[in-house]
Amino acid sequence: MSIMHNPAHPGEVLREYLPEALTINDAAAQLCISRQAFSAILNGRAGVSADMALRLSAALGTTPELWLDMQTAWDLWQARQRPQPKIKPFGSAS
Repeated sequence: MSIMHNPAHPGEVLREYLPEALTINDAAAQLCISRQAFSAILNGRAGVSADMALRLSAALGTTPELWLDMQTAWDLWQARQRPQPKIKPFGSAS
């Protein structure tokens, strides 16, 4: 198993993609979501869903997979930081 560093939340990366002159209100309106919902993503309080990945790809000319892969990497890293129960493989004796 390779050790992975803490990946960036997609919202952190998204900030880099946004044009400087674009306000959060305008970006949210273009994505057809509330300012609060967009702010939550940008600040790492909400994740990027498949629906949002499609919206971001349309607005930014990226692929939806870019955003979903980032979200998955971040979610997995976060999960690995928490204690995990001992799981036995299926079919092994109890």
